[in-house]
Amino acid sequence: MQRLKSPALGFSSLVHYLTIIGLLLATISFIFGSLADITSSQRLFRLKNAFSVVATPLEVLVSILYGGLCSVDKELVIPKEFQMGFLPDLGFHAVPAVVLTIDFLFLSPPWTISSRQALIMSTTFAFAYWFWVEQCYRHNGWYPYPIFAALTTPWRILLFSFSGALMAGSTEALKLLYRKFNGSDSAKM
Repeated sequence: MQRLKSPALGFSSLVHYLTIIGLLLATISFIFGSLADITSSQRLFRLKNAFSVVATPLEVLVSILYGGLCSVDKELVIPKEFQMGFLPDLGFHAVPAVVLTIDFLFLSPPWTISSRQALIMSTTFAFAYWFWVEQCYRHNGWYPYPIFAALTTPWRILLFSFSGALMAGSTEALKLLYRKFNGSDSAKM
């Protein structure tokens, strides 16, 4: 059997891709949610909601960044030889954001995270991810996304700062949508 030689299998395997990290957090959130539904455990439901506060805006961020960069040049995100078809692409980069958003809007309590906390969480996540990407680069000698190699350090700082702010903005937009669908008084829980 012929194996595709993929750079994805270096240090950290696939866990240096933001898409995979988002999918991992989404999966953990859904596992806790499913177990909470099966067992009626409030503790598991709270764990699901805690993961959802990070996973949902992160998946929205992945969708926005991926869609935006692909509209400019898909090779900034995925080298031509590793690009996938439309359905897998949609499944990795859009469906998780849609499903998590539906779960939040219709099946979850409102988030109690403040705007300031969302900005701190998102910016911390963005720069922790950058640190992780650089660690992986030191071991592998290549970046998970071609755009990182194309940017100088000041531009990477700008990219990760923008991503943190965009993730925080996604959190705020999701909270606003929640209030629109569920009423403004439901936000005070």
